[in-house]
Amino acid sequence: MPEITPVQPPAQLRRHHFAHIHPSVTAERVAEAAERELTTLDNPGFCLACGAETDDCEPDGEQYLCESCGEPAVYGAAEILIAIA
Repeated sequence: MPEITPVQPPAQLRRHHFAHIHPSVTAERVAEAAERELTTLDNPGFCLACGAETDDCEPDGEQYLCESCGEPAVYGAAEILIAIA
């Protein structure tokens, strides 16, 4: 029976993912998105690779595929806020 290999390797340490955040993903921008998440029906997330914002990301979402650049680097706003705070 052939061995099944994952499409992508398992996630490295969380710190590794947040080591190279796109410069446009600022603490202020993420905090505003996290607050919007609490007061509206938005589910904001950000791509750490290209800085794009998406509205279809769970608060604790990790490594979702980015619709703009195709990288598995989209994280929920709350998850990013916890990591950079």
